[in-house]
Amino acid sequence: MILFWIILIFYSILTVAGVWFRVTFKEANKLAYYPSVAVLIPAYNEGIVMSYTLRAMARLRYPGKLNIYVLNDHSTDNTGEIADEFAKLFSHIHHIRVPTGEPKGKSRVLNYGLSISESDYFMIYDADNEPEPDALVKLIEQAEVTPNAAGAVGYVKTKNSEVNALTRMISLEFQVFQLLMQCGRWALFKLGSLAGTNMLLKRSIIEEVGGYDPYALAEDAELTVRITALGYLIPVVPTSKTWEQEPEKLSTYFKQRTRWFIGNIYLLEKSLLSKDYWKGRTLFLSLQHVMTYSVFVVLLLVSDIFFVLSILGMMTMYKSVAPLLILWFMSYIVYTMQLLSALAVDRNITFINVCFIIIMYFTYAQLFLIKLIRSFVIYTRNKIKKQTIEWEKTARFDRDDNSSP
Repeated sequence: MILFWIILIFYSILTVAGVWFRVTFKEANKLAYYPSVAVLIPAYNEGIVMSYTLRAMARLRYPGKLNIYVLNDHSTDNTGEIADEFAKLFSHIHHIRVPTGEPKGKSRVLNYGLSISESDYFMIYDADNEPEPDALVKLIEQAEVTPNAAGAVGYVKTKNSEVNALTRMISLEFQVFQLLMQCGRWALFKLGSLAGTNMLLKRSIIEEVGGYDPYALAEDAELTVRITALGYLIPVVPTSKTWEQEPEKLSTYFKQRTRWFIGNIYLLEKSLLSKDYWKGRTLFLSLQHVMTYSVFVVLLLVSDIFFVLSILGMMTMYKSVAPLLILWFMSYIVYTMQLLSALAVDRNITFINVCFIIIMYFTYAQLFLIKLIRSFVIYTRNKIKKQTIEWEKTARFDRDDNSSP
């Protein structure tokens, strides 16, 4: 119970710090010199979204040298044809066909992109992303003025949030964890976490850490830990925004999040075997992984069991369960207040969003248990069979019904 209270208090403080940082955030001043940047876009069968993505890339405003690389990993649809069309129209957009290699996945493709490009910084965007025109320059300006910065990370927003209940709840989740939690960790501990997209990194530092781990499915989280372990900072820039498409079906959602969870389980195992991951500010990241994938899930499961039993009238005879029910209620309050705070600072409070927030703890949040159990089963099975877990891309949807950024 003490541990549960500590977690609740910590996340409450983190929320307040995130709100404070967000409302007081000031962008860095213009630079006298803008370093060169290579934008890397890993792509496999992205024909549905590629034209929208490259139109957004062509609109990026950057006063320094900029090259954009579509890293085509053996697509069998019209991804290559679309990339070729844009490469003909814009001299700074390049279509790169990635050679065959193992293991398959985003990390290997990005390592190849680093090997064929030359720039002071590189920027990562997923193939469904549509960054706002000033997204890149805001990250560069912050990275250049922050001492010991390895780069910078921006904000990821959902462009198809109004398609159905699932995409709306994913969007609300992102507003908390991509905005408030990121901002709170940076405000309190000077910790930033790479988001996998809309992230800027200094080439010399990525070379120092040895590039991407090709076996990491959550390559952003894994790279964050290694960069932080070397003492570098990743400043958070909430005004640098990109818009991306989120899963519109539960089957797609579970496949995507299972890949994320397996990647974080891999990182957890890796961190437990390295003492370097338990020093300085990296200690916080490692503890957060342990708390999320062990302590938190147990407390969530126990609190849910007690809540259900109390609803069924099976716990009324035990006075000792009252504190547990209070903890469950406080968990709901903290979770809901985080979502409401995110809406407030993002100026996105609507009646329908508030209605979804009220029910998300009972619905969307509980999917965490299913995703974690599924991921542990798959990870354990592949470890026993000594098989490499391959990257599985997220299916895209036609954006006719999607809202534009």
